[in-house]
Amino acid sequence: MTSLYDFTVTQSNGEPLSLKEYEGKPLLIVNTASKCGFTPQFGGLQSVYEEYKDQGLTVLGFPCDQFNDQEFDDIDKTTEFCQVNYGVTFPMMAKIDVKGDSADPLFKYLTAEQKGLLSKGIKWNFTKFLVDRNGQVVDRFAPQTSPEKLKGDIEKVL
Repeated sequence: MTSLYDFTVTQSNGEPLSLKEYEGKPLLIVNTASKCGFTPQFGGLQSVYEEYKDQGLTVLGFPCDQFNDQEFDDIDKTTEFCQVNYGVTFPMMAKIDVKGDSADPLFKYLTAEQKGLLSKGIKWNFTKFLVDRNGQVVDRFAPQTSPEKLKGDIEKVL
């Protein structure tokens, strides 16, 4: 049986990162974009990260350019944009695909574990997946759901 901890992702610096490093810690995994109407959610994600990181929560951002070309081509521009404009200090990964045949295996797993309202596929940027300390994908939140509205759900997995 596949577990969240079986996946390895690529960090923004190109280095591999085994999700096993987050075993026993809650995660909020988000597909992001720097030029989207929901981009201001980076501020909310950072706020949630700062509020709960001492209790173990990590936010993982996965830039994606599959929705109307709303991400920079250069990952360094993405990370700089996030840091300068929203003070992002949570881990940002390399740019990936989150839907279709080219979807990253992690996102295939996440969408299989928590289907969306009308389909299992991701429809837009800033879809959020909440993972508990046991690696279970316990909830999925729509792009329009602000990170601040997730606090009650996050507190349940802390």
